[in-house]
Amino acid sequence: MKDYYYFLGVKRDDSPEEIRKAYRKLSLKYHPDRNDNDPYFADRFREIKEAYEILSDPEARAIYDKKLGRTQKATRSELPPVIKSFHANKIRIRPGEPVILSWKTHNADVVKIKPYGLVDSHGERRVTIEDFDTTGKFQIILHATNTLLNRTVAQGITITELAPGEIIRAQEQAIHPEEPAEEIGSATGPLMIVLAAAVVLILMLYVLFFR
Repeated sequence: MKDYYYFLGVKRDDSPEEIRKAYRKLSLKYHPDRNDNDPYFADRFREIKEAYEILSDPEARAIYDKKLGRTQKATRSELPPVIKSFHANKIRIRPGEPVILSWKTHNADVVKIKPYGLVDSHGERRVTIEDFDTTGKFQIILHATNTLLNRTVAQGITITELAPGEIIRAQEQAIHPEEPAEEIGSATGPLMIVLAAAVVLILMLYVLFFR
């Protein structure tokens, strides 16, 4: 069952006004029109809107709270959360170059990848990174939470921006791939023929003038 409180980043006892403020803030941040209609932001915006529609209605919220409580008691593990794996297919990239993230967690009922939001307990996602910090780094952090135990584990990946010189070399290699070195035999063959012809000519001249 979806945790609408987590979607909006609010507590279960927060007031309607606090929920409204959280919704306004997140809806502006994730609105597709402000993010080039990126599919990820569109999905996140739909989740936020869905959560607000339920939590802003007192009757719907009361029904939801009862169902959420029963579901969490039945499904949450009493074992601590574990991150089995968290990988990126590349960690040195050019701005705008896609990166594929993959992860797997256990015993976690809430899993989030910052700065991208909620995700399934395991999976794969393609992301595009544009905004590096002043040192050319971009941090991606996986959080796995067991809300029954109120415990969270985290693991990070640092993506590094390629320096301008590295980008130029990569572009040149893409345009002009290195050609295989020419074999020694193929280079020396014509030279040997010329030398042989010169030796024959010298011998013929010797025979003509000195005999």
